[in-house]
Amino acid sequence: MTEAVESAETVETVEAAVLPQPFGEAFAADPHAVYARLRAEGSAHRVALPDGAPVWLVTHEADVRAGLADGRFSVDKRHSRGGFKGFSLPPALDANLLNIGAEDHLRLRRLVAQGFTPRHVEGMRTAIQAAVDTFADRLVARLEDAGSADVVAEFARPLPLKVIGDLLAVPEEEYGRFAGWIGSMLQPAGTEELVGAVRSVHGYLVELVAARRAAPGDDVLSGLIAARDSGDRLSEDELVSLAFLILMAGSETVQHLIGGGLFTLLTHEAELAALRERPELLPEAVEELFRYAVPHQTAIRRFPTEPVEIGGVRIPAGDTVLFALASAHRDPARYPDPDRFDIGRADKAHLALGHGVHYCLGAPLARTQVTLALGTLLRRLPGLRLAVPAGEVRWSTTFRFHAPRALPVTA
Repeated sequence: MTEAVESAETVETVEAAVLPQPFGEAFAADPHAVYARLRAEGSAHRVALPDGAPVWLVTHEADVRAGLADGRFSVDKRHSRGGFKGFSLPPALDANLLNIGAEDHLRLRRLVAQGFTPRHVEGMRTAIQAAVDTFADRLVARLEDAGSADVVAEFARPLPLKVIGDLLAVPEEEYGRFAGWIGSMLQPAGTEELVGAVRSVHGYLVELVAARRAAPGDDVLSGLIAARDSGDRLSEDELVSLAFLILMAGSETVQHLIGGGLFTLLTHEAELAALRERPELLPEAVEELFRYAVPHQTAIRRFPTEPVEIGGVRIPAGDTVLFALASAHRDPARYPDPDRFDIGRADKAHLALGHGVHYCLGAPLARTQVTLALGTLLRRLPGLRLAVPAGEVRWSTTFRFHAPRALPVTA
């Protein structure tokens, strides 16, 4: 058995050494040019990630959309036969909606869904707007004092942490520490930093659950604890993992959408002018931003439970498949003139918030935060513009996401 495993690993290592590696310097400079080349060559590509792990990268919009809704592609790591599996997390963080099979996924989703329904989010609108105004005030004050400010640091990063933190009743003084841990997990300086961040997040959430169990409130986490303790409808690991997913995904995704969305608006003068003249177009503009400036380059990795054919290519069961959202959104077979940002575009249907059973649970909350955030900034700062040439904005770019690392602005 050991020899068979070692042999398989050797084959995989050799294969990865000769596979194309699209996520290099050219990708960091212009991801969409790389995706355009790949789409022209076909839909499904056997490539290597930066660490050498072999994956299938699917680039055509029709295949990405179909694959995300295809039950033969599972997120459950038990179906993996090697290759990239995502973060290596302790069980207490790993049993979340992005890692479990369909039956358990639906069970957990039902338990937490009430806190993220459009109706519930609409009831949060006043509180979200208050949070937006608080950080907008700080941004304006910074601009008045220094003449320029970083929107990511002053506004885009702390806003969703505040909103999600309030949803789970996390003490506000803890937001900064948690943001640092999440940043270290997404872009660690090395293995030691990654391991340390995972341990810190794990320990903190275990303590938070214990504190909320001792003094429950009307927040989402208290509701999940009640479901765990009274009906035994989820395990302790599932409980902590759900809290982890809500905090991580809910803060990181919205931060990148606000930062990348604002950069897009500030670098498209005609569209920005139209939006300032007709602010009622903002919801339409936000949907186009989800398509054009999607921060997540790929969806969560999947593993075929049986051989599947995509674009004439047979993908074996157990291989790792990455559906390229950013490539799908620029596919000319679906979107006319796809590289043009157009708030009047007729077809704004996108995959930025997922598709199928794994459609983002927090989609209404994400839309509301991004809409209120951008609307407030455009209203409060009519002269807002980049403080540096667009080409000097620093980006974080990996096969997972593409978003401004910092966004210096002036007014």
